[in-house]
Amino acid sequence: MIHKQRIQALNNAVKKGGLYVVYWMQASQRAEYNHALEYAIREANKRDLPLVVFFGVTDSFPEANERHYFFMLEGLRETQETLAKRSVKMVIRLVSPEEGALALTADAALLVVDRGYLRIQKQWREYVAHKAQCPVAQVETDVLVPVETACRKEAYSAAVIRRRIDQYAGEFLKELKETKVHKSSLSLEMETVDITDIPAVLARMNIDRSVRKSLFFTGGTSQARALLDDFIKHKLDTYDEKRNDPADNHVSDLSPYLHFGQISPLFIALQLIATGKKAVNPFLEEMVVRRELSMNFTFYNAQYDSLKALPDWAMSTLDEHRQDARAYMYSLEEFEQSKTHDPYWNAAQTEMVLSGKMHGYMRMYWGKKILEWSQSPEEALKTALHLNNKYELDGRGPNAFTGVLWCFGKHDRPWRERDIFGKIRYMSESGLARKFNMEGYVERVNKLKNESLLL
Repeated sequence: MIHKQRIQALNNAVKKGGLYVVYWMQASQRAEYNHALEYAIREANKRDLPLVVFFGVTDSFPEANERHYFFMLEGLRETQETLAKRSVKMVIRLVSPEEGALALTADAALLVVDRGYLRIQKQWREYVAHKAQCPVAQVETDVLVPVETACRKEAYSAAVIRRRIDQYAGEFLKELKETKVHKSSLSLEMETVDITDIPAVLARMNIDRSVRKSLFFTGGTSQARALLDDFIKHKLDTYDEKRNDPADNHVSDLSPYLHFGQISPLFIALQLIATGKKAVNPFLEEMVVRRELSMNFTFYNAQYDSLKALPDWAMSTLDEHRQDARAYMYSLEEFEQSKTHDPYWNAAQTEMVLSGKMHGYMRMYWGKKILEWSQSPEEALKTALHLNNKYELDGRGPNAFTGVLWCFGKHDRPWRERDIFGKIRYMSESGLARKFNMEGYVERVNKLKNESLLL
């Protein structure tokens, strides 16, 4: 069963008949552990109709570039192949997703869509629901506890949403079984883009090509599963002890796959819990509580990419320290090219540019230092969001916006007052060196640099 609180009718349209049911896949780009897909299959079976999965690839998604598109298309290629094995045709078109989905509603008995939390994702769904010629149902599948079930308003700290998730987790931590497809859609004649040759597809698109594909991460559910298996076997037992050490890189590396919906957080949670180890709790805190706090934030706060989203105390303290002298100030170009005085910050920026992902602890330090070395908090936020969203495979999403604003005081508390930061939490180069083997981290990033030259 799919919990009813995952399902929401987006319009009141009534339609009898139709040639097929459509699942408009957008946020949840996978063929397994996908509540929206399973719901769509069951609804198609009820109507004795085939199911068509649609995905629209727009070349104008905000801040997306070749790196993001390549990783996404790698995942979609595998998803399309997996769906075909389940007798489901996946139609991929180079079209703005909401327009492509809307066009299919003319012959659809029902349109099912997964859920997104960003401004543009919500606008797409509202547009289609308003204009669709058939009923539209939204099924939430990229969180453990649906966002409105967990909290009916913005949660101002992790503690608030943690209590709510703990309260409801038992209802939603349920295995999701695959539904057998009764009527194949593979024989339907429908226009679709051949994504076998990804470079050829990208050549047809008008996209930002300034950032090349990641040489260290390949998109797809099978890749995500392999990383999860490796994490459970080799890192889980010591995750809490070693996760913050940048030199060790003792992390799961699953965030890009979660960002594109290529793996289910429910599946990950069930796999970890099945180990029976207490060591899963620190990981679940990050993947469930902190991640779903970010969904809550971007869903309820329309200013999630602005300093206006900060708590009053944070904005007030930043205002009070605007005129404080900065020992260092860098331009966007200097930040982007890793040309600061700090070798640890430079290594973090280089890691992100080369690989498409930065170690989690270094992301916090990286963002704090941009605040410290910029002319104003506004300029700092603009720089941090630009670089994070440009290079990170898991950028441009709820976690990205929330993580950057955390560096400015979001979801945090006041600390001891100091220059520039005021009461915002501070992080120092000496603190890093005291806690971790930072020379080892610089060496690890230098190895990445050398590998990238060979690949």
